[in-house]
Amino acid sequence: MKMIRFLLLGIFFGIILTKGQIVSWYRIYEMFQFDNFHMYGVIGSAVVLGAIFVAISKKRNAKAMNGEPFQLITYPKGWKRYLIGGTIFGLGWAMTGACPGPLFILIGNGYMTVFLAIAGAILGTMVYAMLRGKLPH
Repeated sequence: MKMIRFLLLGIFFGIILTKGQIVSWYRIYEMFQFDNFHMYGVIGSAVVLGAIFVAISKKRNAKAMNGEPFQLITYPKGWKRYLIGGTIFGLGWAMTGACPGPLFILIGNGYMTVFLAIAGAILGTMVYAMLRGKLPH
């Protein structure tokens, strides 16, 4: 029963992203061309809302779904991992026209060629797992 809630939440999230044109290749193209504020507004709003929800969760001592205390992982400061990881993520986003979440939404919208991008994402994840110990973290 718990999984059905997640499935329904995922479908709702997909509808919202589709109606908001977040999964539109043209919107992403406009973003990378710096022609339109749409995607920057959506991403900026998500960052601000995420920060607010994290602050509220900390203040109220929120618990995870399994009842354990909600904890944020803190990483040591550094710029290499963000530069390298962000560049790889951005290149993949630019090449496929979607980041990982919207890839599945695009399948729901009938774009079956996205399975190739998902296969590439899985392959990239496997390569990362093999090289993880050699990369800056």
